[in-house]
Amino acid sequence: MGSPCEIQLFAESGAEARRISDAAVTDVRRLESRYSRYRSDSLLSGINRVAAEGGRITVDAETAGLLNYAATCHEQSAGLFDITSGILRRAWRFDRGELPDVVRVQDLLERIGWHKLRWEPPVLEFPVPGMELDFGGIVKEYAVDRAAALCRNAGIRHGVINLGGDVRLIGSRADGSPWRVAISHPREKGSMIKTLSLREGAVASSGDYERCILVDGIRYGHVLNPKTGWPVRRLAAVSVVGDLCVVAGSASTIAMLKEEDGPAWLEAMGLPHLWIDVDGNVGGSLAESGAWT
Repeated sequence: MGSPCEIQLFAESGAEARRISDAAVTDVRRLESRYSRYRSDSLLSGINRVAAEGGRITVDAETAGLLNYAATCHEQSAGLFDITSGILRRAWRFDRGELPDVVRVQDLLERIGWHKLRWEPPVLEFPVPGMELDFGGIVKEYAVDRAAALCRNAGIRHGVINLGGDVRLIGSRADGSPWRVAISHPREKGSMIKTLSLREGAVASSGDYERCILVDGIRYGHVLNPKTGWPVRRLAAVSVVGDLCVVAGSASTIAMLKEEDGPAWLEAMGLPHLWIDVDGNVGGSLAESGAWT
């Protein structure tokens, strides 16, 4: 998943914990092998080869479910959450420390837009050649939820799944106490702006700090608006608590993409959340609850 991952389980024995955690890890690796854009042999790479030619492909039930969820996110976000926008990475190279060519960004925008493809389950068609899909904003969170479900179905009642900061809790700790989930400060590396005490649910975050560049004192993060091709500039980080990690993750990203309208959208959705903007202001329904670190 391109990030540090961990599984903590309370079980009757170490052997049982190992057996169950191994099953969860196997499923996470299965999803990575299917949907990683870094693997030429992945299902996603196969889909993108079809997309490059402007073709059509019939997908399996699991992929159809992910595409249906992507369509819902696109609708809920008024087109801002768009899994066809990953192609912008061809212009935005955050390892180079420089801004992309404006003409290059504009050219890529011509191949972005969920509305430009045809999705009639189980058939996915790309009328515009050169498009590309990227499940990066969905699959890791989906993998968290699946791992938690596998562990619970195997008899685990207390545990935590953490895939690169996307967290799903399985009940409380074994002694009944809550898990403490820390939320990182987007501007102070190693510092936390909040610690949540939770006995169930999921926490996911999105921000402008994991992959970014500084040019002339201005920060450009990796959360890119698919309509402009440029990074969002209002919120520095958003964390959301939900029943499912995939919901918390997509909601935090949508809020980032909505910029100044993000907090109001989260309030309207009724999702517990915390945000910090680029000026250091902190807000959200979780800002006043629980213990500050």
